[in-house]
Amino acid sequence: MLGCPGCPNNNTLHRHFHIFHSRRVGVGCGGHLDLLSHFRAITAPASAWQDLISISHCRGRGDGDKGRLCCFPKDPLEDVDTWSESVDKVLSSKAGQIAFREFLKSEYSEENILFWLACEEYKKIKTVPEMISSANRIYSEFVQTEAPRQINIDCTTRENITKNISQPTLTSFDMAQKLVYSLMARDCYPRFLKSDIYQGLARKRDSR
Repeated sequence: MLGCPGCPNNNTLHRHFHIFHSRRVGVGCGGHLDLLSHFRAITAPASAWQDLISISHCRGRGDGDKGRLCCFPKDPLEDVDTWSESVDKVLSSKAGQIAFREFLKSEYSEENILFWLACEEYKKIKTVPEMISSANRIYSEFVQTEAPRQINIDCTTRENITKNISQPTLTSFDMAQKLVYSLMARDCYPRFLKSDIYQGLARKRDSR
């Protein structure tokens, strides 16, 4: 991926941001970002959350009074204060998704947010061929027994998805997504708020 022309600090989080926002990369036949394919390609280092702190300084650098804005439309730490309100606030923020994923990665459970995000994109699909293709990728990656990123769901939910995967619908993964969301909200999110990743970002935000 090309570097960010407006920022000298082209690091992992810049690349992540472009992946989340670019409409020119990984677009399927229906025009939707294929997050699943991109997540397979991401190999973020453990220090990626520290990059998130440092890139907040790059905005506004350059010539002129306002300088050149980098690829972030706003300070990536701007909404950190809201993340402690609910897991929804974290998941609705691109920077929050990145930080939460780094935390889950440290707990060897990043498949949860990857699956949740893949389901969010899946529900936006408009064409049947794309839906069938995406459903099978999600199933193979996260749901089937011994999948590479197998999610922790009950046997009944897994069996129901398996039984109907040949004729998927936009609601095929709804129950599994709810279970994974509940797991993240109940178990992972409270630990995330106590983690060095979140606390470091919060301190950086508070120091301004």
